Amino acid sequence: MAHYALLDENNVVVNVLVGRNEDEVVDEIIDWEEYYGNFHNMKCKRTSYNTHLGQHRFDGTPFRKNYAQVGGTYDEERDAFIPIKYFESWIFDEDTCAWKAPIPQPDNDHYYRWNEETLSWDNFGEKIEE
Repeated sequence: MAHYALLDENNVVVNVLVGRNEDEVVDEIIDWEEYYGNFHNMKCKRTSYNTHLGQHRFDGTPFRKNYAQVGGTYDEERDAFIPIKYFESWIFDEDTCAWKAPIPQPDNDHYYRWNEETLSWDNFGEKIEE
């Protein structure tokens, strides 16, 4: 099963749908991006559910840097999906085509959330071992 992102005229992802794998040929249809794009009268790009931050979660080949997110964008020059920028202070990472905090999140046994007012990570509890 493959996933496809439908894009508006500004390359904003408006929907992600499940479709045919690109190697499936049905009724002589070979290009599923073109087929779904024509069917919905929108631009369509395949996206990989298993690709995040430029890495494939099963050590496969990453595809278009990130899984498409409704509200995110598709960058034609990078051939990459870029997630929504939730915080004004976050910066774009060219390697992952994603947004990251201006300072790294602490790496310890606590949970953190970003505080845009203080531009820092707020600790909101210790992780519980299972």
